[in-house]
Amino acid sequence: MNYIGSKYSIVDFIKSSIDKTLKQNNEKRTPSEMVFADLFAGTGVVSGSFKELGYSIIANDIQYYSYVVSKHMIENNGNLDNDRCDYLINELNNIDGVEGFIYQNYSLGGTKGHEFERMYFSDENAQKCDAIRIKIEEWKKSDYINENEYYFLLGSLLNSIDKFANTASVYGAFLKSLKKSALKPMVLTPLTIMHGAVECKVYNEDILELIKTVKGDILYLDPPYNARQYCTNYHLLETIARYDSPEIYGKTGLREYSAQKSVFCNKSKVAQAFNDLIKNADFKYIFLSYNNEGLMSFDTIGKVMKKYGKYTYELQEHKRFKADNARESKADKTVEYLHCLIKK
Repeated sequence: MNYIGSKYSIVDFIKSSIDKTLKQNNEKRTPSEMVFADLFAGTGVVSGSFKELGYSIIANDIQYYSYVVSKHMIENNGNLDNDRCDYLINELNNIDGVEGFIYQNYSLGGTKGHEFERMYFSDENAQKCDAIRIKIEEWKKSDYINENEYYFLLGSLLNSIDKFANTASVYGAFLKSLKKSALKPMVLTPLTIMHGAVECKVYNEDILELIKTVKGDILYLDPPYNARQYCTNYHLLETIARYDSPEIYGKTGLREYSAQKSVFCNKSKVAQAFNDLIKNADFKYIFLSYNNEGLMSFDTIGKVMKKYGKYTYELQEHKRFKADNARESKADKTVEYLHCLIKK
């Protein structure tokens, strides 16, 4: 999935930096004896990597579409039958499209002549998305598929449809004409089944509340860095995930999102929220990914973390996410910091 802030390109830097910190502190436990928490999980790139290393995982994200993907990537393990998964994917790929909620509100055919004409997907792909989403829900309600299969299929749909979206990158706007990839017929591609530790749990909660009830050994934090809310940038994936026919408004067809707004996108509140998060964290090792253009300054982060233990940091240059290309900053790269805290 094309995702703002994805750590896919620097996951090796994150893993090596965390491993370095553990060795420097004479950590003798193996991954199978430790719990790794990724509480701004996004698409699960980091938590998935540590799952494969053998850690027990706690993952969380306030966005439901992220929760769906992580429910599969993190919780599903040896509990899926590969042949049946292939059969289900094939069945969904062969059903006919229907004029459902996505077609009616986010394709040109469905919105033609309305106050707001939208072109997030081709007519064909919007109808195929609707048909697949409806069928997945029907299968779940009839117990034709179990919970593990449900999240596998729904996560696969979210990941697949994103590749055919008629956007520059995020869903804050759509293009005025269908681009080449959006014209191709959508194909439902299965998400990978990642094997690792069996003891994994995924949450869909506000991190400032969840942090009071979970505990472990390593806490990895990758909060939003700026004022752009994920709930607006990915509102359409949220609607496909929930398929709850929400009231939508405006040119882009936004859904109501106030309950999913992150305080970490608020410059006046982020430092206090970060302090509360670190204060309440019942973890020995805490790592924060943050770049040099974030709402919190480097000094602010250091000041907060030093209050609670031994603080260091690692850094690496990171190629700017392509959605930022049209923005005022002309730098091609940012500096990605991994702030490290050994909590008292």
